[in-house]
Amino acid sequence: MTNAPPIHVFLIDDHEVVLQGISAILHGGHITVVGTAPSGEQGLEDCRTLQPDVVLLDVRLHAGEDGISLIKPLRDICPKCHVIVFTAFDSPTAIARTAAAGATDFILKTASKDTLCAAIEGAAANATPRPDSQLKKLTARLSKRRLPSDINAPLTPREFQVLKIISLGLSNQEIANSLGISIETVKEHVQNILRKLQVKDRTQAAVWAVRQGFDNY
Repeated sequence: MTNAPPIHVFLIDDHEVVLQGISAILHGGHITVVGTAPSGEQGLEDCRTLQPDVVLLDVRLHAGEDGISLIKPLRDICPKCHVIVFTAFDSPTAIARTAAAGATDFILKTASKDTLCAAIEGAAANATPRPDSQLKKLTARLSKRRLPSDINAPLTPREFQVLKIISLGLSNQEIANSLGISIETVKEHVQNILRKLQVKDRTQAAVWAVRQGFDNY
């Protein structure tokens, strides 16, 4: 790997020991940590100047700041940058929101150095996430639109897909982003789902979906 082009990485995490630890792990190879930040505000400011190849971003930052909400602004100010969510927070909802926001991958902090480096190298090379990637597994499951034969519900394939994502707690805008459709279309699908399932709101629809095992399809 000595002839590999350098990969510039920026870290956003509110734990100093994590920033120092990851910087030390990546030190000495072709992957170089060019900067770190404990908050989203500082991270955005620094990334605008540094234009890193890859950003490692935690889900939960200081004072309850939502790291996932930084993904779109990061991609706006660093058009060539790839964002990898790097967190201890293992949640299907977080993974789905990460995908909807346009992140490249989702890595748990329990991952090995080799896994982390491979994810960074893959992101920098515009490669798809590795086969065991949690993000890839979830998005593949959500992309399936065939209604299971054992589920008795008058839903279209797209409505079934939208309901699966609703059950993960995503907003209309996040659903629109993940499916590449307009928010108006999402709202129409949601209204059709509520009417067909005879439920009052999204929460009841999500409960119905979970009880039917939609999160397993």
